Amino acid sequence: MALGACFIGGVHAQSNTAGAIAGRASAGDTITITSPSTGFTRTVTVGADGTFRFSALPTGQYTVTSSAGGSRNVAVNVGTAANADFVSAVASGGGATTLDAVQVVGTGFINPIDVTSVESNTILTAEQIAKIPVPRDTTSVALLAPGTVRGDAAFGNLASFGGASVAENQYFINGFNITNSFRSLNFSQVPFEAIAEQQIKTGGYGAEFGRSLGGVVNQVTKRGTNEFHAGANIFYTPESLTANTDNIYLRNGTLRQDNSRDEGWAATAAVWASGALIKDTLFAYALLQYGKTENDAWGNVLSPNNTNTKVKNPNWLLKMDWRINDSNLLELTAFSDKQKTDIDTYVNPLGQVAREDYIGTLKNEQGGENYVLKYTGYFTDNLTFSALAGHGEFSRAQKLITADGQNISYSGDLNQTLGGCPFILDVRPVYRRDITGAYYSRCNVAAGALLQRDDSKDTRDQFRIDVDWQLGDHLLKFGYDLDDYESVAGQANEGGLLWRYSTIDPTPLLPASGDEFDVVRQQTTTSGAVLEVKQRAFYIQDSWNVTDTFIAYLGLRWDTFENINGSGQSYVKIDNQFGPRLGFSWDVNGDSTFKLFGNAGRYALPLTPSVALRGASASVFTRRTWNFTGVDPVTGEPVLGTPRNNISYLNGEDGRGKDPLTIASKNLDPQYQDEYILGFQAALTQNLSLGMRGIYRELKAAIDDNCDYTAIMDANGLTPDEDGVWRNADGRAANIPGPGFPYCRMFNPGEDAVFVTDLYGDGNYVTNTIEGSRLSPKAKRTYSALEIFVDGSWDKFFLQGSYTYAKSKGNTEGGVKSDIGQADTNVTQDFDYIELTENTFGYLPNDRRHSFKLFGNYEISDEWSVGGNLLVQSGRPYNCLGVLDRDPNREPGDPPSQPRPIGTYNPHPYGASFMRCNNVPVPRGTAGRLPWTTNFDLNIAYRPSFAEGLQFKVDVFNLFDTQKTIGVNEVAEDPVSGLPVETYLSAAALQAPRTVRFMVQYDF
Repeated sequence: MALGACFIGGVHAQSNTAGAIAGRASAGDTITITSPSTGFTRTVTVGADGTFRFSALPTGQYTVTSSAGGSRNVAVNVGTAANADFVSAVASGGGATTLDAVQVVGTGFINPIDVTSVESNTILTAEQIAKIPVPRDTTSVALLAPGTVRGDAAFGNLASFGGASVAENQYFINGFNITNSFRSLNFSQVPFEAIAEQQIKTGGYGAEFGRSLGGVVNQVTKRGTNEFHAGANIFYTPESLTANTDNIYLRNGTLRQDNSRDEGWAATAAVWASGALIKDTLFAYALLQYGKTENDAWGNVLSPNNTNTKVKNPNWLLKMDWRINDSNLLELTAFSDKQKTDIDTYVNPLGQVAREDYIGTLKNEQGGENYVLKYTGYFTDNLTFSALAGHGEFSRAQKLITADGQNISYSGDLNQTLGGCPFILDVRPVYRRDITGAYYSRCNVAAGALLQRDDSKDTRDQFRIDVDWQLGDHLLKFGYDLDDYESVAGQANEGGLLWRYSTIDPTPLLPASGDEFDVVRQQTTTSGAVLEVKQRAFYIQDSWNVTDTFIAYLGLRWDTFENINGSGQSYVKIDNQFGPRLGFSWDVNGDSTFKLFGNAGRYALPLTPSVALRGASASVFTRRTWNFTGVDPVTGEPVLGTPRNNISYLNGEDGRGKDPLTIASKNLDPQYQDEYILGFQAALTQNLSLGMRGIYRELKAAIDDNCDYTAIMDANGLTPDEDGVWRNADGRAANIPGPGFPYCRMFNPGEDAVFVTDLYGDGNYVTNTIEGSRLSPKAKRTYSALEIFVDGSWDKFFLQGSYTYAKSKGNTEGGVKSDIGQADTNVTQDFDYIELTENTFGYLPNDRRHSFKLFGNYEISDEWSVGGNLLVQSGRPYNCLGVLDRDPNREPGDPPSQPRPIGTYNPHPYGASFMRCNNVPVPRGTAGRLPWTTNFDLNIAYRPSFAEGLQFKVDVFNLFDTQKTIGVNEVAEDPVSGLPVETYLSAAALQAPRTVRFMVQYDF
């Protein structure tokens, strides 16, 4: 029984779709494995060293039989090696005793300690997930693992792994990459009922995995067997049992967001069937699922509209397995995760919460269809080959329908002007609004967001091969991975324009005297391109059984990344980025009861395709300022007077393509990170294990954009004239910005950059090496953590838990910027100008110093069970973001004059984006921390004995309805006037309120 709880064998990493069985027996014996559910059988001969191994096995239950007598029943999980030992190892090396019969008891034991692995991972099966109260989505399950925290609400439902940003993870289903790599802020959602196992890799993963600095979520689906199964379930979350979200107030107590009338409900129904189409040969699992949610959001009392949102998910999955023979397997995975969202928009009178006229509907499409084919060949006892080919599509399309039935969509044509109402932005000082009233639109449907083109989508074509080769004490594994990703992208303003009202003060150094006047600025933004990222990787790794109890691991990986712009031109290519991995695992007692392990590795991340949409492809960005004589009371559009200037093209976005030679530094490295882990895991009893690991991660290089072109001007001897035109000593003007002189460039912050520039727009390039310190400090991010985790299982009770003490420190979060909710992966404002980097080193947004997690289930009887899920976390740090005041007459700490409209000082054009308030530095993370949060979920399940297969369950999430603030507005000063704003520290996100979910399910 004790041996039944152990993993013993000579392997390190398994496939990301399968597992393995390994063990020891007498040399020359034959070992046979059989799957009772599919009839799959394989036989190998035990090697001279007394070890055997079955690799690349589909997950499930197996019977293992020795020709010398005895059998074992083992469970194979994804990415692990199950043990089927037929000898009892003596830790001192004094020999082995043959076990005539070994019978595994299937319940009451902990998850075995995998002494063959140096990875940090958590595996949860469908049975375990069903027993604990957890939302049925990939991220919520991933957040059960140690070292994971929920990302900022601005990026949706995503997790941060080990201090990395939410844009640095990879997601797989049956070996196929389902990460939406356009911005790496989404992934395909397999119908959750079809998930058989979810593996969460939080560190130390082998060389077969790459393109991730955070974590890897690896899922495998359910599959058919010889036995027919079918079932159906319904999940329902009623609005009547959902608590209201707390209202949000300004610092002065004024109501900002009224949530008292918000409400919503959700329901999901699924039916499935599985079985053998041909016994022992062809198997199928099929599922149909339909989900619908509806939510009313009344929102900000200063918003001109409120919304009703309906989401529909018509999803399906098909998994087929063909056992051609015992040496050749073929698998097909096909699924659809299409989602359609309708956001109905209504007029809301300013200062009130009311629903008036219907304006229109914004229609979003997301997701698509995926097809994956995988072949596995067991060529010899020691050689296994697998090949995978997959194609996936993910829609990001949008269109809108106005109240009068007008259908508005964007085709990606830069010259197209959209219909509908433009967005209105009023940034005038409050006292001017008191005089003339606030300007806003009562008919804008998209609420200011740029409308995505109606054919926006992402397409992935992936092909990979993997080979396992056992050579004596060495398990060699090598493979090649091709991952081509294409994004059709583009966006434009609803109504074609954005109008921005502001105030000009002719006498800015005097108090307001009535000579101020208002102007309006028109802005257009259009983009459209087909972008590509080509990724190639080759890896080789060796798990070497140095002794019967000590495994050394060496992995080598080479990644190549190539980014291609909308004209089909390569603008970034990084060849053969080297990623070594080293590790060890020591089975101290020789019986898998105490394991010491450690690893060190380097991991690289490519540049996302989204960077090229405006940064490396043709786009249009114009501005022009006007006098106006009136304002339309419905649309908010101005009645134009005379123009105050000519149309200007910003950032060189004038509709011409960008020169690919000038977009990025010629010595650009990928974003990469080094990681070190040291830990142990011990079986305290046959029912309880305890583990601990220390983790240190250090970002070695980041990728972002820099917009300070003056460094190139200085390097070439150009200076600005009195009109601000940069000229050389001969008076020749630079062509800035232009197709060959981009406004911003991609670089590695803090590293010397080699920029190529068509300085004068004449086709003659100059190459300049700009010192890193001239542009920005080095990008820094470190993560250090101590994780303590427990795993317990008894006949009627199981629990898992962890405590993590962690610090995440640096001057960059990574691909995104939670401080202001900026989702422009790889092109945040962090390093645009060196002034923006001042005081930015400190504790980062994903720094949660303390995290305590505990979840489990207790079988009260054969009919009743109860589950719980507890999360206690300390709060994240927040900042005080203000203006960079360059007024030479103002001393640090002095308040700005009152009142202070535009022009009374010389602010930086980035407004309130600096780590300073009241002109005093406030270094990152020192403004304060959000409160501790506690969340407790509970469920109870009933399986009536009179109806086998029938089950009822109730889940209560956030049982005590605690709604602490988990995100705040960190901007403390008005970006124009520099005056304090009352919205500072107002809640941007709260804990989700209490909800109740009902389930009824029938299996037969």
